Amino acid sequence: MKTTVIVTTYNRPDALASVVQGFFLQKDLDFDLVIADDGSDRHTRDVISQLKLDAPFEISHVWHEDLGFRAAAIRNKAIRASRGEYLIFTDGDCIPRTSFVSNHKKLAEHGYFLAGNRVLLSRTLTQKILTHDVGIGQWHSWTILKYYFVRDINRLMPLISSTWLTPFRKSSPSRWEGVKTCNFSAWRSDLFKVNGFEEQYEGWGLEDSDLVVRLLKNGVKHKNARQATPTLHLWHTENDRGSLERNQERLRAIMGSDRIKANIGLEQIGL
Repeated sequence: MKTTVIVTTYNRPDALASVVQGFFLQKDLDFDLVIADDGSDRHTRDVISQLKLDAPFEISHVWHEDLGFRAAAIRNKAIRASRGEYLIFTDGDCIPRTSFVSNHKKLAEHGYFLAGNRVLLSRTLTQKILTHDVGIGQWHSWTILKYYFVRDINRLMPLISSTWLTPFRKSSPSRWEGVKTCNFSAWRSDLFKVNGFEEQYEGWGLEDSDLVVRLLKNGVKHKNARQATPTLHLWHTENDRGSLERNQERLRAIMGSDRIKANIGLEQIGL
């Protein structure tokens, strides 16, 4: 199964480098990676150039002008640039565990999208990772416990691999709440059927929920990837919530309609 990983980023090259290096350590390296850049400056471009030299897989970089938070639009450009039949999405501040790609691929199933979860890291631990004082490889159980007890990570459960969840992964097939594109995967063909992300969402919030609601309306179901594909979410200041109310109105409108296609999405790129 040809797979593409899509990583969004914006002006945080140190975090992006740690995330991509996390992909260098994957147990399954049979994928290519597209960096979806929401208008970063040359420092990010320089880091990506170096990462390309070191990468055990192909890295592509798609960029658009910085006109504010436009994650939906740059993800659509990345989807267009992707070559995989299966697409795994994450963010440039979410470091993958070493089985992240292999477990997304293992759980992939036609007729479903996958939604995983994340563990939030403290500011202190984030700084240690970004300055290379703490490695980003496979953490042992005692390491995870140590960070948890000193409150450097907020939750243990997502990091504990468990087989007992297997029979329950399809128990909430219509659930859209809580699905985030920092840990999400879907068939490329399913994304094209709903015209990708809705680019009318500008500013932080809910463009991922809108996509998931439309996928569900089109018959693609939710499959739970929790405790199989966790990511380590690096600390950052909270994003500006100034657009959230407007985006909530958009989401309510799509939930109350029969529309499955984005008004401005994959089909409109380049028009």
